[in-house]
Amino acid sequence: MQIVVEQASKRPQGNQSDPIDAVFTVANVISFIRLCMVPAFLVLLLMGNDLAATVVFALAAATDFLDGQIARRTHTVSKLGRILDPAVDRLLMICGVLGVFLVGRVPLWIIILVVARDLGMIAGYTYLLKRWNVRVDVIYPGKVATTFFFIGFAALILNYPLVPGLGLCDVSWLPGFNAQPAGWGIWFIYAGLALCIYTTVYYARTGARKVRAVKAGDTSVEDDTLSTSR
Repeated sequence: MQIVVEQASKRPQGNQSDPIDAVFTVANVISFIRLCMVPAFLVLLLMGNDLAATVVFALAAATDFLDGQIARRTHTVSKLGRILDPAVDRLLMICGVLGVFLVGRVPLWIIILVVARDLGMIAGYTYLLKRWNVRVDVIYPGKVATTFFFIGFAALILNYPLVPGLGLCDVSWLPGFNAQPAGWGIWFIYAGLALCIYTTVYYARTGARKVRAVKAGDTSVEDDTLSTSR
């Protein structure tokens, strides 16, 4: 199959409201490549190749915006891409947080919180789509939170440099706030967690609002203008 790259003048579809059925679009190929980088990163990290693992993780994270931008600009927004893009982000996030935990660089509570939230988001998205045909798009604060996590985990994967803790407490499960040196990426993790609380509440409220609209027979409900999903 040929890679689909159609201009808006030739294809009125391929936008947010009318995605196409194509699988082999440029945007989807990029997403597939990013998906293949996830296990490669994890293997490198567990083998002790911190620098190589950081490079692979950073490339997979940094190209997050490419697939969505290309899909929108070339009017090849696809049904697969709208699922694949956030799914790769979530998988990369989960593997990133599990990886740094397995090498002992973040406490367990962060792992539980991030993984539980992401798994809950995937389950909720799947349920709303299959049960009610309702989709809640990613919003910009969610993308910012993901970016904070990616920066933080990349820094913790590299594990250099270490910075002194604030010394505000003496508990080991609050790196950065205690007196022990910690990777500077931990502060990006905390910022990402704060934004995650906000976005999770937003997604839950928006999903509930759309379900109520479907039950009431109103199919005109749209996501807010902060949407960035492809």
